[in-house]
Amino acid sequence: MTRLNTFRLAACLALATSAACGARDDNRQAAARTERPAATADRTGPANQLVEHGSGARIVVLGDSLTAGLGLAPDEAYPAVLQEYLAAKGLQYQVVNAGISGDTSAGGLSRLDWALEGDVRILIVALGANDGLRGLPVTQLRKNLATIVERAQARGITVVLAGMEAPPNWGDEYIRAFHEVYPSLAKEYKVALVPFLLEGVAGISQLNQRDGIHPTARGDRLVADTVWTVLEPIAARLATRPEGGAPGS
Repeated sequence: MTRLNTFRLAACLALATSAACGARDDNRQAAARTERPAATADRTGPANQLVEHGSGARIVVLGDSLTAGLGLAPDEAYPAVLQEYLAAKGLQYQVVNAGISGDTSAGGLSRLDWALEGDVRILIVALGANDGLRGLPVTQLRKNLATIVERAQARGITVVLAGMEAPPNWGDEYIRAFHEVYPSLAKEYKVALVPFLLEGVAGISQLNQRDGIHPTARGDRLVADTVWTVLEPIAARLATRPEGGAPGS
């Protein structure tokens, strides 16, 4: 990620803090109506429900509103675009969008068990944006993400970690520590890393909605391209691994 894009994202995050927190509260209230969000395959459900695409072994994308596709149709969110790319390559996977608007790393950890039900081969972890918006402790972010990775690996699931950046209002020390969480975890647990989920999209007005932080449909296709660069070789390698086979890295 370039330094320019880091500062572009930081500015967007600072401006969008109030809007994002409001979205978090609204979606938390909706999610609280059930103990567990209902899975749906019809692509018309709200962004705080699991949305499944395709068939076969599962690829779960665990994230927040950036993954849920806030403001977009479910089939425009980047997990749905990844499903298109997999199908075009003849790779039989079911991509599960487990994004909930406003979720933090702690929220993702709390719902990990039900998100990983079924034959999950790959887990894409795309959490941390709301931790940064709220200035939550970096040590807690790291601990939550590490626990998610450990639990997934214990089930033989291959993990892809998607990096995020923190806004500038918490200071340089916080920004540096936040940034370092992702590459350090990727190195420690030997997992694939998407250095920055919003690479080439953050701070570019025509690729983001009016709130300045959530990508448009065009922007989310570019997010999918960024993730696909890392995901494609992993998905191709694991496509031939039978259920219950040797765990991936």
